[in-house]
Amino acid sequence: MTAIKDGEYTATIYKLIKDSQYVEAIHILNGQLHKHTKSRAALSLLGYCYFHIQDFTNSADCYEQLTQLHPEVEEYKVYYAQSLYKSGAYPEATKASFVLDNPGSHMKMLKLQACIKYCEEDYSAAKSLLEQLPQEDPDYVYNMGCLLFQDGKYEEACKKFSSAMQVLGYVPALSYNIALCFYSLKNYPQAVKYIGEIIDQGIREHPELSVGLTTEGVDVHSVGNTLVLHQTALIEAFNLKAAIEYQLKNVNGAQEALTDMPPRSEEELDPVTLHNQALLNMDTKPSEGFEKLAFLLQQPSFPPVTFGNLLLLYCKHEYFDLAADVLAENAHLTYKFLSPYMYEFLDALLTCQTAPEEAFRKLDEMNGKLTEQLRKLAKQVQEARMSRDDDGQKKALQDNDLTQEKYIVVLMAQAKIYWNRENFQMVEKIFRKSVEVCNDDDTWKLNVAHVLFMQSKYKEAIGFYEPIVKKHYDDILNVSAVVLANLCVSYILTSQNEEAEELMRKIEKEEEQISYDDPDKKVFHLCIVNLVIGTLYCAKGNYEFGISRVIKSLEPYNKKLGTDTWFYAKRCFLSLLENMSKHMVMLRDAVVQECIQFLEHCEAYGREVPAIIEQPLEETRVHVGKNTVTYEARLLKALFYEVIGWNK
Repeated sequence: MTAIKDGEYTATIYKLIKDSQYVEAIHILNGQLHKHTKSRAALSLLGYCYFHIQDFTNSADCYEQLTQLHPEVEEYKVYYAQSLYKSGAYPEATKASFVLDNPGSHMKMLKLQACIKYCEEDYSAAKSLLEQLPQEDPDYVYNMGCLLFQDGKYEEACKKFSSAMQVLGYVPALSYNIALCFYSLKNYPQAVKYIGEIIDQGIREHPELSVGLTTEGVDVHSVGNTLVLHQTALIEAFNLKAAIEYQLKNVNGAQEALTDMPPRSEEELDPVTLHNQALLNMDTKPSEGFEKLAFLLQQPSFPPVTFGNLLLLYCKHEYFDLAADVLAENAHLTYKFLSPYMYEFLDALLTCQTAPEEAFRKLDEMNGKLTEQLRKLAKQVQEARMSRDDDGQKKALQDNDLTQEKYIVVLMAQAKIYWNRENFQMVEKIFRKSVEVCNDDDTWKLNVAHVLFMQSKYKEAIGFYEPIVKKHYDDILNVSAVVLANLCVSYILTSQNEEAEELMRKIEKEEEQISYDDPDKKVFHLCIVNLVIGTLYCAKGNYEFGISRVIKSLEPYNKKLGTDTWFYAKRCFLSLLENMSKHMVMLRDAVVQECIQFLEHCEAYGREVPAIIEQPLEETRVHVGKNTVTYEARLLKALFYEVIGWNK
């Protein structure tokens, strides 16, 4: 920074503040305060600048000194109490608010105390304080809306926020609250409409906030946590947009919403953004995700769903010991953040590791309760339909869908206990018992198909796989590759070769279209279908045809060689080598030569392809040089030479 001439300090500082360059202004003001420790002007401007960059702790420190140096100035007391409230120091803020004895500050004191009580979750105290305000005061209407929202009365809350908007004019924070009400009512189109208004206004009025530039790949600097950013409600709007996309199963759209928001460095991120980043990037960066969620749990405040999500993700990745530790260490959070359903479900999952039969009994009890709820809700839907109560019917249907979702989750956890033991008959029995509740659910149908397939009941499996595939036939690559592969195998094994060929042609056509639109994109569906068919022939002892199918499926290698496809391919080669070493299989030299050539191609193209996806929290990592397809292809080639005696 260039030196400031004497006599120009005031002009320079005010210009920096006018241009919103608060960090530079703070740097100069701190220098001045070091020389003049009790300078009222320096402390006042510093407090203002710190408040604008959302550094409320330092802002409170400045205003505290000012209240001691100039106790006659009421404004400093107000700013001090506000800064303490914003920094989350609620008891200190309450104490500071009682010092506001000027009649002109009485209303401000009531509003501030109501906000503090709201943040401390003392909603009845917040309400009684608000009721001391005039009912025509927009802040009364606004804050009553917040209390109604907290009470789950979303429609009433929405009306309050709309009334406040009519008085105050367009306020982004109010628009966000309305969007949040619609989100809670599952009226996503209306929520998106209000979010769109916030984003459009933010882009139009504040181009300096660089909205959307990160998504476009532009390297931009952090815009910081300024008061301007807070007033635009852009961060809140993008987080809500991400939540809506996530609920609609559009993970890419949700990730894009997070990258569209104004850029900030990681240490500047708010808890909600940090939580959403962890959740949405869990498939690609699981270690980072666990780290972020565990970090949030140690903070004084965090999104209420953090605790449950961390526990569920530990269980999903089979880190049951870690989940049990987190649950034991944070017993005080259990009643606050976990619903009875969630707690019972997690308890059953953890019990499953030591006492599977006991876990099954607990899950069965849960589904007994849920079945009873579903019967009651079905009756409510019928009654609402007969009395032509559209709102009642809509609510009952929503509750029914939510309860059915919970039922399916518990049912799948029950089935998994026997699936892990490879007792597929018992899994089928569990699914058959739930047909009354689940017969229209795609997740249930898909898992029934899988369990029938595993028992070689291919005709019955086709009956469940086919409707799922036909439902997405126009966008077939949205169907899991394993589902398509299992359907193809079922067709082949029931002598329906024409249907299998037609399905494969459809997949090939879709993949060609994607390659044309995006030549660099890797698509593995047809490759995995062919690999599964090749594996099937290898399993039945026809290695010559099976291996040739596996080899052809990975061409061209630059587009088809991936961690998953290599996993299927190497299993076939290892099975072949095992049988050759036992002299149970003999291969023609031409086929052996083809295998060696294939492995050499994998060696050439597999340098950057991981051989396995490592578990996120593993303490001992595979050596980076060994975790490649190239390394494993060389090992397989060496084994081939060993088995056929070419190395002698």
